[in-house]
Amino acid sequence: MEQLPHPRRLAQDTLVQTDLLATAAERHLARALDAAQDHAGQAQAAVHEVSAAAARAGTAPALMAAWSDYLRDAAQRGAIAADILRRRAEIARDHEAAGSPPVLIYDYEVVIEGRDLPRPCNYRLLRILPTRDQPALEWKRPYVIIDPRAGHGAGIGGFKTDSQVGVALADGHPVYFVAFHPMPEPGQTLADVTHAEAAFLREIARRHPDSPQAVVVGNCQGGWATAILAATHPDLTGPVVLNGAPMSYWGGRLGRDPMRYSGGLAGGVLPALISADLSGGLFDGAHLVANFEALNPGRTWFRKYADLLHDPERAEAAFLEFERWWGGFHLMTRAEIRWIVENLFVGNRLGRNEAFLEPGRPIDLRAIRAPVIVFASEGDEITPPAQALGWIADSYTDEREIEIRGQRILYMVHEKVGHLGIFVSSSVARREHSQMASTLKTIQALAPGLYEMQIEDHAGAGREMTFTVSFARRRMRDLKAVIGARRDETAFAGVARASEATAEAYETGPGPMLRSLVPPQAGDALRALHPLRGPRAATSAVPWAAGLGTLAELARAHRAPAAPGNPFVRAERHWADIIEAGWDALRDMRTAATEIAFLGLWANPLAVWYGAPHARARARLAPDDLGTLPEVQRALARTTLGGEAEAIVRMLILLADSRSDVRRDRLERSNEVLVTHVPFRDMDIEARAAMIHEQGLIAHFDPQGALDSLPRLIRTDAGRRHAVETVEYVLGDRDDMQQATRDLLDRMHRLLRVDTVEAAP
Repeated sequence: MEQLPHPRRLAQDTLVQTDLLATAAERHLARALDAAQDHAGQAQAAVHEVSAAAARAGTAPALMAAWSDYLRDAAQRGAIAADILRRRAEIARDHEAAGSPPVLIYDYEVVIEGRDLPRPCNYRLLRILPTRDQPALEWKRPYVIIDPRAGHGAGIGGFKTDSQVGVALADGHPVYFVAFHPMPEPGQTLADVTHAEAAFLREIARRHPDSPQAVVVGNCQGGWATAILAATHPDLTGPVVLNGAPMSYWGGRLGRDPMRYSGGLAGGVLPALISADLSGGLFDGAHLVANFEALNPGRTWFRKYADLLHDPERAEAAFLEFERWWGGFHLMTRAEIRWIVENLFVGNRLGRNEAFLEPGRPIDLRAIRAPVIVFASEGDEITPPAQALGWIADSYTDEREIEIRGQRILYMVHEKVGHLGIFVSSSVARREHSQMASTLKTIQALAPGLYEMQIEDHAGAGREMTFTVSFARRRMRDLKAVIGARRDETAFAGVARASEATAEAYETGPGPMLRSLVPPQAGDALRALHPLRGPRAATSAVPWAAGLGTLAELARAHRAPAAPGNPFVRAERHWADIIEAGWDALRDMRTAATEIAFLGLWANPLAVWYGAPHARARARLAPDDLGTLPEVQRALARTTLGGEAEAIVRMLILLADSRSDVRRDRLERSNEVLVTHVPFRDMDIEARAAMIHEQGLIAHFDPQGALDSLPRLIRTDAGRRHAVETVEYVLGDRDDMQQATRDLLDRMHRLLRVDTVEAAP
């Protein structure tokens, strides 16, 4: 029996909770004051602008004419917008009738149907068909994109030219896409899905025997699915890219990121179990979509319709295309949603390396052997940086353990793009995703470790932008500064424990009874009545819906837009801004109330004591003990062994450590040397990777010994000169080097007795 905490500990925990509540309240208040100040400024500007527009209209007859023009324009816009909403409903109905296929703009063929596998599931592997203008080079590394199955259908990663699919196709890569049917197979589990994805990768490897292992790109929910796949099948994946993937669900920032609190206030996994039991063992993805919409009601419930009404002709195509994906709701089995909630949403087991894919099969994210790129954004309230990056700090003791394991982890944090912008923004596709794709060609030449990927913009000729990419070596404390303080995460442990207890109680009686009483047809009825489905169906079902098309055609035929300077048009836009601001204010008040209620309920000393068994992190090595690991000791024992190849790699790593970052052009030259130059070109990939790993450990755990032993690795003058020339080729122009790098290079010249080409300043 667990003992209650000592009174002194209770007092300390009470002070911690008080501080958390005060910090949260302070940040919410500051945010509210900033928003109020912005809204007041916008309102004042709106009054001045509308007054100025009315003054420009002049006389009363001119104002009446402007009013008449506005009424005619508004009526025409309203008719067209109403018809677009009708068409949205018809598109949703036809899309569902067609089986909700992926919203890809590219032609594709089905390679493997997951329903036919030994462990059937509703996933399938598609091959994106290259075009005559963009042929696929079969020897290039294939790309596999796994889209999120978080309530929506598949295709968001390739429903525009400027997309992840488009970037890979433009570079000549064979591209594959993992999609899924709306209805899961009976009894389907996430383990079945992972085994299917592994089968997909084996088939891709069979089709491309001369190519490196495939890059696997996971978006949002597809990101943590990709991480599970790479951890449980480390021999199948090439580099892994996790875009906006929530891996550590307890993470977030006080004063923001309210979605992580929903499990604690809603009752843990219990609502999901009841929902599935009422629906015949299926969980409706529309519930997840509704949660996403509620995060930003001003945008999703009002602004997108106001924008449609303001300029329906311009907004029509993008609105209908996006809504075809947004409204294509998919289902999960009871077993799937339970695993997700218990291991991710509430339990946070995946990021803490405590999850099991299936009985007897643990998931250890440290088992991933392929390089990992993590893309997060400060503007993402669904997957904030703490959730995208927290697993790294939880899995590894520090950055040296990453090096010891031979892993390369790169992270990149965007300043402001939102969650969906990570996948659908054209600017993000042209900048971040294109540069990541370019980086993946040479990432194997990067020494193991933790890096931040940085992209600098440069104005080129005309409007073209060029980019400089560098990789700054980071320590774990740098990563933790990005993640932020994690003082509130202990509160979530109590939620996890309570969720397990309530789920067990539910399964002992109420659950089986409810399942026996609910008829199979109840699920179809409940799904049809869901608030996100009802309005869409009603728009096309009402008796007068057919007349909307005729009315819209008439409006288009006699379209007479009001002048842009019309005071009433301007007033309409400002009215929309005020309404959206009101929704935002309500959202902020709800967020503040949610966070304070959660902290009050679960951050109090007794709740923290209750959740303590779930809060304990796994046992990890002390930082001082990392150097004693067998991998390190074996490498250090080989400090004086090797030849020219080992010396060149060691020199490059030592010189890289003397700089604050590694530019991509140097990485590309390094990759060229390691693949095509003597003495590396006859090495296979695994031998080269093992050598880079070993030399990295020597350079990082005994830098002085690594440097002093260089003459013992290369004993001939010709070999030493060739090694120095190779290193200088990779480094490039001496004037571009940092002073510490120039000094170290000169020291290597002296050690190897090679004349310096250019004296150090």
